[in-house]
Amino acid sequence: MNKKIKILHLIKSLGRGGAEKLIPETVRVHDQERFEFHCIYFYHQQNNIVDELEAAGIQVHLIPSGNLGLFFQVKKVKAFIGEHGIQIIHAHLPWAGILSRLVGKELQIPIVYTEHNTWDRYNKVSYWGNRLTFKLQDVAIAVSNEVALSMQLNSIFDPYQRGGRLKVKVIQNGVNTEVFRRMGKGEEGLAKRDLGKWNGEQENERIGEREKGKGNGEEVHDSYQGEGNLVVKKSDNNLEIQIPNPQSPIPNFKSQLGIPEEAKVIGKVAVFRSQKRLWIWVDLALKILERSPNTHFLLVGDGDWRERIITQIEKSGKQKNFHWVGVQKEVIPYLSIMDIYLSTSEFEGLPIAMLEAMSCEVPVVATSAGGIGEMVQHGVQGFLTGIDGYEGLVDFAVQLLEDTELHSQFAKAARQRVVDKFSMKRMVEELEGVYESVIAS
Repeated sequence: MNKKIKILHLIKSLGRGGAEKLIPETVRVHDQERFEFHCIYFYHQQNNIVDELEAAGIQVHLIPSGNLGLFFQVKKVKAFIGEHGIQIIHAHLPWAGILSRLVGKELQIPIVYTEHNTWDRYNKVSYWGNRLTFKLQDVAIAVSNEVALSMQLNSIFDPYQRGGRLKVKVIQNGVNTEVFRRMGKGEEGLAKRDLGKWNGEQENERIGEREKGKGNGEEVHDSYQGEGNLVVKKSDNNLEIQIPNPQSPIPNFKSQLGIPEEAKVIGKVAVFRSQKRLWIWVDLALKILERSPNTHFLLVGDGDWRERIITQIEKSGKQKNFHWVGVQKEVIPYLSIMDIYLSTSEFEGLPIAMLEAMSCEVPVVATSAGGIGEMVQHGVQGFLTGIDGYEGLVDFAVQLLEDTELHSQFAKAARQRVVDKFSMKRMVEELEGVYESVIAS
């Protein structure tokens, strides 16, 4: 019997971003009779996905370190590789990518690196570190064609040099379409999925603890209460969310969030950071409300921009139409009550959350940032505008809210698009091909 190929995923932290979530999602689909997976991460956050990696069969290891401290972890990573017989390093995002190349240079171990963003979006240190070490790896995977183009335009030395070590391959992100399906009415999705720590009793889920060293001196709002039973309050410098016991079918889930059953819902799942431009998202939502006053808006996620976004909503006087549920381990129930997925991002790689929404039959109205234009065909699965033409998203959203036949058509096309072009099965098959090729060489 052939021994398993041992692969080490290397990533700075295990928060709830798209790059991080792809690790357990892909491993679940991999042939674990042929591959064994480990993961090293360096920065520990309270709200992480370590349990999800472990549940997927990944052996997870923490080597505590900050950004610049990663350069001093080469010996520890080398020792780990030797101790566990690792055969391939698969790094994600620049800091882990730089470290993996330094390790690989000493050990002569194959390096696979996944680039999730265009290079011009990185800070100067990570940008130049990534750029100067880029050739010291075997395969660079771009999650979209735009990301691949960014590699070409920003490389100080030609990484595509004929006969050179480095190969570049576009492998677009994928979604497990068997898992990400729209939940129908009557499904007790929240009760049976690990959304929180519910055992018949209400329990708070802490979210939003700031990363060490990143405090900005701003105070958190003492409270924010929307319509219905959703309450957000401050406790010990953390925000807490209380949601009523969700042991009920999906039809009641909307009412638990203070959303009328007949109301249309526009939503987004995101880390609250500047690239998402959520202040624009809220501004557009308010304009949609002027024309469609019964619409409700749902935000799933958390991040540095939370306080400013909540303040913006409070000042609008329209709190009853906005619902923020914080970070959720399981987003399918929330996607299943959305009618439109609205995105105002300035830049993206190939956003996983949007693919998950499309797999759950949610049409998209978005700026064509990054790989979004590769995912969504304008006028087929949704509507797109230019990055600076986001004002046009209002008309498109209202059109879909009012035209039920068009909405139904787009919803079916959105899921079919993911099934046909962005399935996790396809993505994993391509990844396994990469792993086998670097082992063979």
